[in-house]
Amino acid sequence: MKNHPTIPNSDSVPTEASSTQQAYQAIRRMIVMAELKPGEKLKINYLKERLNTGASPIREALSLLTSDQLVERIDQRGFRTAEASRENFDEILRLRCSLEDMAIRQSIENATTDWEENIVLFHHRMVRSEQDKLDSFEQFHKDFHTALLANCSSPILLKFCSQLYDLNVRYRYIAGRSQNYQSRDVSEEHKSIMQAAIDRNADEASERLLSHYRKTGVYLAGLFH
Repeated sequence: MKNHPTIPNSDSVPTEASSTQQAYQAIRRMIVMAELKPGEKLKINYLKERLNTGASPIREALSLLTSDQLVERIDQRGFRTAEASRENFDEILRLRCSLEDMAIRQSIENATTDWEENIVLFHHRMVRSEQDKLDSFEQFHKDFHTALLANCSSPILLKFCSQLYDLNVRYRYIAGRSQNYQSRDVSEEHKSIMQAAIDRNADEASERLLSHYRKTGVYLAGLFH
């Protein structure tokens, strides 16, 4: 049975700010992993019970999630999860390719030994978690992609890339994790991206990274046929 995300109890009374942040992270995860469906009405009482927290942190968290494009405000009627559409997905893919092309080129231009070692480390963790079928795979997957871009020296660019990752991966979960990926060797795609990056070949790394995203894009586009 799947465990629902809850806000952990503490011996001390949590501040409203920390409760809001915990609610934000929990609801964000539920939306990204499609536990909350596109267009679903987000009921405060339901979320209060599920996350074991108060109404105020829930409302604050939902307001924050509107900035992430994961939640929509419905006039005076509350909130719902963002709708899904082919047009929205195509826009996310185009933006992701444009921004990450810029970020990975800057990362390689600023390449350091520590940066290279982090890429290898996060790739190893991602591969191990996938092989062991751990629930942590998605976080390690994001950590690997983030590590590729982390040396670009642009916090705003990295924030946009992180947001686009979440918006994109939400469509993958909407499609369902049981879909047939057997025609692709995703592990080899990741390995080849890593190798080009640590070889400091910006053109090759960017081409492989964007090809990786576009192949996934072709697969996910079938959702809307």
